Amino acid sequence: MKRLFAALLLLATPCFADGEAAGEFDYYVLSLSWSPTWCALEGDDRQSPQCDEGRELGFVLHGLWPQYERGWPSYCQSSRREATRGETRAMADIMGTSGSAWHQWKKHGRCSGLAADDYFDLARLAYDQVTRPAVLRDLGREVTLPAAVVEEAFLEVNEGLDADGITVTCRAGRVQEVRICLTRALEPRRCGADVIRDCTLGDALLSPVR
Repeated sequence: MKRLFAALLLLATPCFADGEAAGEFDYYVLSLSWSPTWCALEGDDRQSPQCDEGRELGFVLHGLWPQYERGWPSYCQSSRREATRGETRAMADIMGTSGSAWHQWKKHGRCSGLAADDYFDLARLAYDQVTRPAVLRDLGREVTLPAAVVEEAFLEVNEGLDADGITVTCRAGRVQEVRICLTRALEPRRCGADVIRDCTLGDALLSPVR
């Protein structure tokens, strides 16, 4: 009985690994972070330039993450050179800061098997091909809403995307991220079972762009 319980627990737990070989994965997760949430929970205390007044950042690129059908690799072994300061600085417009871009390269980008410049180009392409709903940027004030409304807004303005290929996450009662599952060719696809867990809050807080 103990062995059976342990096996069931293992199946229910997301599987991830550090130091896997680069380039061995099944699909990508494009993670879009609602910048006002991150700033309210962490960024303001860190005095991050991502949160400076007037930057007007909404959904920023958290990362383009190589993913297994269940679980994900991280901090992969790669013979590729490291990302340069120029390459990470060039991503700050959509990732908030160069530091965020550097962290994403170390943890996830190496696992793509791509050179740093190619990985960042691919991440920008994935970000640019997803329409971020203007209605969420234009609220102009703090609101509470069902997290499902955010998903519906993305589905409405992105042809070819369906509900099984997108998930919304929450943190501390706030809308945190939208995650979209893509093939290695950046085509929409169904998310794995460990990614597709939607936030079910009916009163999630959405802070305005500033």
